[in-house]
Amino acid sequence: MKKFKATVLAAVLAAGMMSTLGCAEETEAVTEAVTEAAEGSTESQVASKEEMAPVEDIVTDDMVPVYADSIKDGVYSIKVDSSSSMFSIEECELTVADGKMTAVMTMGGTGYLYLYMGTGEEAVAATEEDYIPFVENEEGAHTFEVPVEALDMGVDCAAFSKKKEKWYDRTLVFRADSLPQDAFAEGTITALADLGLEDGSYQIEVSLEGGSGRATVESPAALTVADGAATATIIWSSNSYDYMIVNDEKLEPVTMEEHSTFEIPVTGFDWKMPVVADTIAMSTPHEIEYTLCFDSATIEKAE
Repeated sequence: MKKFKATVLAAVLAAGMMSTLGCAEETEAVTEAVTEAAEGSTESQVASKEEMAPVEDIVTDDMVPVYADSIKDGVYSIKVDSSSSMFSIEECELTVADGKMTAVMTMGGTGYLYLYMGTGEEAVAATEEDYIPFVENEEGAHTFEVPVEALDMGVDCAAFSKKKEKWYDRTLVFRADSLPQDAFAEGTITALADLGLEDGSYQIEVSLEGGSGRATVESPAALTVADGAATATIIWSSNSYDYMIVNDEKLEPVTMEEHSTFEIPVTGFDWKMPVVADTIAMSTPHEIEYTLCFDSATIEKAE
């Protein structure tokens, strides 16, 4: 960055000298050189696609941004997805206060000096006062405190590499489904009490996200309402799941003959309810994080 500024300054001074001497043609040539130097330096300060590790698409079309007014004031542990494996976030603490959100991200390495909440090109055009420097914590890890406009939304973040002296474009997603249910403001999640359902048997559309994307669950799912609680029957597309974890409770399958089938509590409707399912399809059992979304608008009485 300093080299670029020095180069442009020298060119500007040269242009001024030429202008003073009345050399119009030389002045025009130097002006063009300044422009080319600025453009070339901007490009050289932002890593190209060829210079970056493979980029993962972490933003999906069905994402609905969750803003600060949907979260209760407080401090929460939150998961953050990164578009690059080279930008590893080990843990993150989200603070919600006075209608705003900020996050302190603890990095998996010490290779970045600054962050800029925007693109690399925007970072080059900004001033150093706009950059977010790292803070070293007690364990020696680098942390960055950044503003968070919304959860479940792709956020541009440029990271300045200490070694390469270039800005690397990243995309971050702060995941609302990693927050506890009681973190959400009243009315954000549809509760069973809001639906006014009588005890009985129903069916409801359910969607699954997470994992490799190959697994599915049967929809609509059977829904049972009794004594102020809702229970859904989840039928997986394979018989490879030997237990699920829902709301910190480990649940055994009803059957694993043709499909792994579970009866799970529905803690809320119209939100991405986090669950864990353990698969035995791999060489060793492996817990996989998923979300299930039960669409309250599709509830119908079972025939």
